[in-house]
Amino acid sequence: MSFSGLCGGEHFVFDDLKNLLAAASPRRSGDELAGIAAPDDAARIAARRILADLPLNTFLNHALVPYEQDEVTRLILDSHDPLAFAPVRSMTVGEWRDHLLSCEVDSAALKDLAPGLTPEMAAAVSKLMRNQDLIAVARKCQTVTAFRSTIGLEGRLSTRLQPNHPADDLKGIAAATLDGLAHGAGDAVIGVNPASDNLQNAFCLIDMLDEIRQRYAIPTQTCVLTHITNALEIMARGAPVDLVFQSVAGSEAANRNFGVDLALLDEAHAAALSLGRGTVGNNVMYFETGQGSALSAEAHHGVDQQTMEARAYAVARRYQPLLVNTVVGFIGPEYLYDGKQIVRAALEDLFCGKLLGLPMGCDACYTNHAEADSDDMDTLMVLLAAGNCAFVITVPGADDIMLNYQSLSFHDALFLRSTFGLKPAPEFCDWLARMNLLTPQGGVVDVFRSGFGGLGLLGFAP
Repeated sequence: MSFSGLCGGEHFVFDDLKNLLAAASPRRSGDELAGIAAPDDAARIAARRILADLPLNTFLNHALVPYEQDEVTRLILDSHDPLAFAPVRSMTVGEWRDHLLSCEVDSAALKDLAPGLTPEMAAAVSKLMRNQDLIAVARKCQTVTAFRSTIGLEGRLSTRLQPNHPADDLKGIAAATLDGLAHGAGDAVIGVNPASDNLQNAFCLIDMLDEIRQRYAIPTQTCVLTHITNALEIMARGAPVDLVFQSVAGSEAANRNFGVDLALLDEAHAAALSLGRGTVGNNVMYFETGQGSALSAEAHHGVDQQTMEARAYAVARRYQPLLVNTVVGFIGPEYLYDGKQIVRAALEDLFCGKLLGLPMGCDACYTNHAEADSDDMDTLMVLLAAGNCAFVITVPGADDIMLNYQSLSFHDALFLRSTFGLKPAPEFCDWLARMNLLTPQGGVVDVFRSGFGGLGLLGFAP
């Protein structure tokens, strides 16, 4: 099925739906690397004009990745809710864009609509939107999840405290954790990427993080971001696992590259639920995604990287996760070349994830060989806060010394909360007050004046 139309007196033809969506995408290095990007701006605008007139129903009748070959496609189509889709069934992509931006569409309407949307629909309409459009709609979407703290409430911005260490040194990780807690970070999760992904190392990290949590009675959840097969073994041995983490992608082949499939995710989800460790909710999964992951695995099936990213959200949505975040600039400039592409991609991910009903967060980040800098991340974090991002990643000094990339700092989160009048999760906010870590104005006090303690309380030498 080809698509054609006139633009500026020139006739354009796009071979199929995949080709049309790729050509309509904003320029990015990953699609150029894959050889599927629009050759110029004229073709890009022509593709968007054709896409705007495309009925939304098209995405239910023309699978981008064959149904018979891909379990993610089967998941998307088999779980589609036609009753939820009914209010927009007769619309074109362009009409739906205008509908989403209209005043009469509120949070309740978007929540009801989410089960009727496919990722491809969300990706398609995002290609017709300016950055401010993406923010305006994302801001209206609300998904609330809970485990020991409640994520996604109105007027809240949560943070993942990421205390990574290049040698998985327990003392170093504990110090970074206490630093983050003292700055009000960690209400979404205290999550460590292990430098060495082996079972014994994961046990040590999980036990240490849980000791900190219990010692200070912190209403949050901890997570060691080990592979899901390790998490299953660790749970079977009785370790204190709160959240099960896994990176996921938008095709069966790309997920296979991560060493997972839906059956394995089902098993881990059931195992985590059976532990019953949550106190205010039972959302037990944590997923990370990133534009370019399917392409880097040569598992993108000729689909543009942003649409493949949105398909990953269908995988995440199946498990009602506590947290989902895009590590937007982490994969590198081969996929998102510079700050402008990173900012645009992050807003697309926030929009698509929230529209599909996910508790969407973002790691506002870049690798050191990308054409980006901290000013770009300052811009991005403000835009994310404007779009009611559920949580952001924070690391000491904005520099992850284990993964060797740049993210946001604990102070960045304080700036966002102060500027936008946002607070941490309510349970965590109450804990900060009990620990004398909040000033009367709601700011964070100095840890050494708070009586909060330090490494000595954890059994480590000062």
